[in-house]
Amino acid sequence: MHLRDLTQFLKELADNNNRPWFIMNKPRYDILREEFLQVVTEMIAELGKFDAAVKFCNPKKAMFRINRDVRFAHDKSPYKTRFSAAVAPNDLRRPSKAGGPTYYMQIDGSGKLLFGAGEYMPPPARLKALRQHMVEDAAGFSKVLKNKKLKATFGDIQNEGKLMRPPKGYDPEHEHIEYIKLKSFFVWTEIDLPLNQPELLVPMIAGGLKDAYPLVEWMRAAKEE
Repeated sequence: MHLRDLTQFLKELADNNNRPWFIMNKPRYDILREEFLQVVTEMIAELGKFDAAVKFCNPKKAMFRINRDVRFAHDKSPYKTRFSAAVAPNDLRRPSKAGGPTYYMQIDGSGKLLFGAGEYMPPPARLKALRQHMVEDAAGFSKVLKNKKLKATFGDIQNEGKLMRPPKGYDPEHEHIEYIKLKSFFVWTEIDLPLNQPELLVPMIAGGLKDAYPLVEWMRAAKEE
């Protein structure tokens, strides 16, 4: 993929986020989208080598549209200023629909690559299942948290939207109570794009997401009642 062309396009889009500019630059977008589709296709193939559940995902369904849903948004800018994709079993990229963790990646105009895995704001039944899984498989969750590769690549599980107090029905002294307080369960990292070596893009993404697989595998074992 021509990463410099992509970042330049996204920079310009951020400065000219309007329909006339986009229509005028649509040929550029179409070329870059096809190149990004190839990246996502190759990424899924690499993910499938260690996670058979996503081996046959459709790359076109994994890619997010560049058009923003502005119906209820204060910001009426019509376009996203990033290229992104999410991969989950059965092509259900949203955790709330997939009932399980998702792999995610995005590129923006800053020259940064973001990727990660997990579930963002799962619905109540799914959230309850994950919390209960921490109680019932505390040892397994501890093993995930201590995984050296996961820690080296992502650090800890993100604490966005964390509750101030333990949810009702959970022991405040439980060893994982700080994680039980979470309303989302995901890891992510942001690194520089390999602008001068675009052939390294897919290996970088797939290699990083492989380090998140222990968490993904553990989360999939959480079953709703």
